Amino acid sequence: MLDWLIEGATVVDGSGAAPYTADVGVQDGRIVAIDRAGGAGRAARQRIAAHGTWLTPGFVDIHTHYDGQASWDPTFSPSIHHGVTTVVMGNCGVGFAPNVRGREAELIALMEGVEDIPGAALAEGVAFNWESFPQYMDALDAIPHSLDFLVQVPHDPLRMAVMGDRALAQQPATAADIARMQQQLREALQAGAAGFSTGRTDNHRTARGHETPASEAGAAELAGLGAAFQGLRHGVLQMVSDFDLLRGPERFDAEFDLVETLARASGRPLSMTWLQRDPGGAQWQAIQARVEAAVAQGLPLYLQTAARGIGVINGLDASFHPFMGFPGYKELAALPLAARAAALREPARKARILAERSERVSGDGTPVPPIVDLLLARIELIAGRMFPLAETPDYEPSVLQSFLVRAKQRGTTALEALYDHYAEGDGSNLVYFPIFNYNDGSLDTVRRMLEHPRALAGLSDAGAHVGTVCDASFSTFLLTHWVRDRATGRLPLEQAVHLLSGRNADYLGLADRGRIALGLRADLNLIDPQRLAVGPPRLVRDLPAGGRRFLQKGEGFLHTWVAGRCVQHDGAVTAERPGRLVRCGA
Repeated sequence: MLDWLIEGATVVDGSGAAPYTADVGVQDGRIVAIDRAGGAGRAARQRIAAHGTWLTPGFVDIHTHYDGQASWDPTFSPSIHHGVTTVVMGNCGVGFAPNVRGREAELIALMEGVEDIPGAALAEGVAFNWESFPQYMDALDAIPHSLDFLVQVPHDPLRMAVMGDRALAQQPATAADIARMQQQLREALQAGAAGFSTGRTDNHRTARGHETPASEAGAAELAGLGAAFQGLRHGVLQMVSDFDLLRGPERFDAEFDLVETLARASGRPLSMTWLQRDPGGAQWQAIQARVEAAVAQGLPLYLQTAARGIGVINGLDASFHPFMGFPGYKELAALPLAARAAALREPARKARILAERSERVSGDGTPVPPIVDLLLARIELIAGRMFPLAETPDYEPSVLQSFLVRAKQRGTTALEALYDHYAEGDGSNLVYFPIFNYNDGSLDTVRRMLEHPRALAGLSDAGAHVGTVCDASFSTFLLTHWVRDRATGRLPLEQAVHLLSGRNADYLGLADRGRIALGLRADLNLIDPQRLAVGPPRLVRDLPAGGRRFLQKGEGFLHTWVAGRCVQHDGAVTAERPGRLVRCGA
């Protein structure tokens, strides 16, 4: 007898093939029947009439930062609300293992600064009942979870465990250091770690404002770490880099050479962040050209691509807003939100603050990256990319909706238009600011990226930047905006689902998921395409120590199954906990 029989669904199987109508049967966590003729005669414990719905594979999110949250949240919220059934963490070179006893605070400061996760929440919520990376894997695997998860070895904690203070000072690794890092990475890979990640971007800072420990690692170190993969049949590498953009475009090729050094030494697939930056709006094309040339030479390089603009949600209670550096605002910053908004509406205070200039907000002692000061200095110009965020979020708004145009219509400055928006009502108004991928005022560049044959749907950063974004909703956005709602340039449903499932599973070497096929795991989504929606972001205080984060739930996901067990039903998380650590190479 089948456990589940899903009758009459439109099956989008994750391979990129055209959808078809079928009955799909599940038994003991596997897909055991796909009947295009209808399987009404099959006995099943539970039957679902699924006519008019989409049945897709569970989505594979290759770029999350649940490294800490996995300790206290078994559901991986909000990913569970967006059709994701497998998450990969340990990205961008940051994480919590390996761990040297007594230095946990340094790992917390690193994650707090780079990924905007409150340090108090991490200090209270992360158990740190491990030292080595395999011990970390065992500790997480002992906790029942809703979703499956994979872990990558992050470069910064690895470097810190081996080099101590010399890593924090960004000193070059010696041959002995490299050998020890290689040994620890190899042990983690043999224990089933999914790969290795490293970060090389000037926008990443620790909570104390310092550059990350591995951001300047040299070619010998990267080659030595890549060599840890030799002889293994599994493993991927992930890198984020801005290729020294703020130091000058002439440094691009030398930085990209390091990408190739790591990929060549490992012989394994390597994916990197792919954005249209600002400044540096043409860099994404230079990255594409170098990747295509490297692929032609046999290097397995891939491009992690977002589904929409990469930016921040601004608000008085969010991590960022344009007035955070103004002396007059700082006087009010500790007030409750509604009282703060009321004080901002006082005419004399408003006039004084608008006459001020923002003090520097980046630098030593703060994780705020230098780009924030650059943007604040250009606020009247960049207001053309700042938009009110409505209850139904619009992530491809027209410049006519921007605060720049609002200000011109009112005969005032963009700064004043923003000020009035934040100060309105109880102070909960939000502003959407796509910093990257929106240089031309549309997502046309993103579409070109999504269609590239080396593109991987990624960069959700789920679990991170909790006070500025909730891009765990990328999967739902891809299916709503790009498949159903965009006026022009929509993507075929089967292409979008392939990006979210089959292609990412293939990249990771996960042959048991990512598609709807006989014998594969029953990681599935049943979706109502008419009800499918991203939902508005809400600031909630549900982190340890009362920490706040943006939470954005998808709508229209009728069922999400992991290994044949329903973990989410019509927006509600169930008590089922079938998720486990996926040990690669086992």
